[in-house]
Amino acid sequence: MTTPRLPLSRFRVLDLTSHRAGPTTARQLADWGADVIKIEPPASLDDEAGGSLIGMRHGSDFQNLHRNKRSLTLNLKSAEGREIFFKLVETADVVLENYRSDVKYRLEVDYEAVRRVNPRIVYGSIAGFGQDGPYATRPGVDQIAQGMGGLMSVTGQPGQGPMRVGIPIADLCSGHFLAQGVLIALLDREHTGEGQWVHTSLLEAQIAMLDFQVSRWLIDGEVPGQAGNDHPTSTPTGVFPTSDGHVNIAAAGDRLYRRFCEAIGRPDLLSNPDYTTSGLRRRNRAALNAAIAEYTSTRTSAELVEAMTRAGVPCGPINTIEQVFADPQVQHLGIAKTVEHGTLGTLGVVGQPITLSAAPQPEALRMPTPERGEHSDALLESLGYDSAAIDGLRARQVI
Repeated sequence: MTTPRLPLSRFRVLDLTSHRAGPTTARQLADWGADVIKIEPPASLDDEAGGSLIGMRHGSDFQNLHRNKRSLTLNLKSAEGREIFFKLVETADVVLENYRSDVKYRLEVDYEAVRRVNPRIVYGSIAGFGQDGPYATRPGVDQIAQGMGGLMSVTGQPGQGPMRVGIPIADLCSGHFLAQGVLIALLDREHTGEGQWVHTSLLEAQIAMLDFQVSRWLIDGEVPGQAGNDHPTSTPTGVFPTSDGHVNIAAAGDRLYRRFCEAIGRPDLLSNPDYTTSGLRRRNRAALNAAIAEYTSTRTSAELVEAMTRAGVPCGPINTIEQVFADPQVQHLGIAKTVEHGTLGTLGVVGQPITLSAAPQPEALRMPTPERGEHSDALLESLGYDSAAIDGLRARQVI
């Protein structure tokens, strides 16, 4: 079967990343067709011989994260390993790394070193806290960034202490931001003819994702707190009990609130002086939520979703992950994809949430997550190494 041209198929990416943030960037580029070469240490030199801190190589997390890449083992601490790396740099477009900010300099694979070999390189970096500054060399992981970036202070029920969110949001968002930055730099290269260094951090990504919560402080001088399952500023928007579970209802704003009150047959909630404006509804949220819950608790979740949809009020069930993929709209969107793995068989992975109207889509994932060093020989042969030279490199633990 001929693989269709994908939008990024003309780009080659050297992926030095591990853990989650950097590999998220590489996955974005790989899914859309970039030739991503995952460079990882030989197994004999890897303290995480199973593959990564995120789990065993054949585990679901690793398989979902590293698809559509080729794997080359390379000892970058050796002169021979760096020599091979820089041969690859000569024809590459992008280098990605998410080392602690000082490590790339010790390995001598930093942006300036790469740029001397190929001035067109776009060099993408993610660190915990940034490339310079007082925390630059600190180790950083997602949960630390969630705490330092303010997210845990606005997540969870009031008075019950800080709460992390259920996904590694700083890792994922920094990975997506870096992918965006790399694409911007590649577009800029079309104008300048030269690459540049693009970098972000877990901390910056986490703060950026706070968005309106940050503006409440920067503009209004208000320190946001925890609001539990209620929207921090819009009322009534939150989780309400049903006779068989819970639903989310979003009826903030005068127009939606009117529709909602009419749909549940409670005109008194419209005329009650405590609820006549958005500000009053927010101030008296607890009493209003209790009044709404009296009604919702007598209806099933499906009945409420149907009634609210008829009224034009946003409402939806609160699904488990299993229920998400059983939902007819999710099935229609087709975000669950499959890939064939030589050892593990057919695997389900999360597809891309982006649809382009004209460009080919990554409908079927091209390659499963590679075994460590699966493509080392082929890649080295493409650089001019013969079998004897490759055997020697392997014997010396260069690959």
